[in-house]
Amino acid sequence: MTEFDATTIQSSSGGPVFSPVERETVQDRVYATLRSALICGLLEPGQVLTIRGLAEQLATSTMPVREALGRLISEKAVEALPNRSVRVPPVTIARLNDLVHVRTMIEGEAVAMAAQRMTKADVSRVRTILLEWDRMRSLSQEEDFDHEMRLNQNFHFEIYRCCGSSVMLPIIESLWLQSGPCIREAAYAFSEAGGVDTAHCHRVIVDALEAGDAGAARAALAADIERPFTALRQRLTTQGARTSA
Repeated sequence: MTEFDATTIQSSSGGPVFSPVERETVQDRVYATLRSALICGLLEPGQVLTIRGLAEQLATSTMPVREALGRLISEKAVEALPNRSVRVPPVTIARLNDLVHVRTMIEGEAVAMAAQRMTKADVSRVRTILLEWDRMRSLSQEEDFDHEMRLNQNFHFEIYRCCGSSVMLPIIESLWLQSGPCIREAAYAFSEAGGVDTAHCHRVIVDALEAGDAGAARAALAADIERPFTALRQRLTTQGARTSA
């Protein structure tokens, strides 16, 4: 929680000064853990989560889990089921199209704004994440999707934090909260289809940012968002056709 100067927390009538509450609750920690897992794509679309099961995994009582899930339900990150469990929303073509459209619109504006504000030090921090990506790939013969999802999130949000808008960042976080599980499935589909390495797409974005080219940065981001989702859309279409047959 952010620390405040107590002298600023005072009523206009000169009343008592209150110190902010510093203690983080168990519910806050449970919520933050589940929220991070959703944003990073560590939970799969359609995955069912039970209150008791999560409480056991998180080594806590059921009450903070129930309260944290309630917050995530209100944010459309998970869906309530009738048997006191929740489900990560399943992937559908309609949901994919909606997420891609809104993410491209909002995040495209954020990356364009960042391109006009980022310093050399800002760009250097983003390139450091790409170097970590390359290092991970060189050390491992197998794809580590969990690590890649975290690096992907770190990469994008390092850029978005430079956009200069305190209003836009929470909106983007909400979009990632809803689309994280879809991003993971899209990454699987993209890999299976033999798509271009995501790191390549990210380098194009960084080159545009370094050049201060807002239009090129926006276009590169749109391509980065669209490519894996196109592969997933094609897989869902094929699965739907097989089911109908």
